Formats: sequence, structure tokens, C-alpha cells
Amino acid sequence: MPHRKPEKDRLYSKKAEKKITKVMHEYGKGELHSGSKTGPKVTNVKQAEAIAISEAKRKGYKAGEHWKKDRR
Repeated sequence: MPHRKPEKDRLYSKKAEKKITKVMHEYGKGELHSGSKTGPKVTNVKQAEAIAISEAKRKGYKAGEHWKKDRR
């Protein structure tokens, strides 16, 4: 069984983490595009992370608020 962080130590909700993982797998396979599916492929990890967090926030999942606080 994989090790999971306790709920209080999470930066993102479980659903947000699942969405972010899915997008990062797309990046790893070389299938992630910026903008639409016809746009250029993403080649930068930081850009892929930003797209993943953005998509999770757009879905309404809790992602981003804690991340911003920790970065200050």
C-alpha cells in the first residue's frame, strides 16, 4: 500500500491531486498541449505543473491557495 500524507499535510484535495497526476502523466507521454489540443506541446515541467493546477482549480477542486501561502 503506498504511503499517503495525512489530510492536514496535504497541499491539494484528493480530487485535485488525482487531476494533477493525470495531467502530469499526459506530459510524461508527450501528449500535453498548451491551449487547445492543436496547440504546441508542453516541454517544460514547470509549465506542465501550472497547467495541471489551473485545470484542477477550473474544475472547482481545492488547489492553489495553500500552494501560494507556502511559496511566500
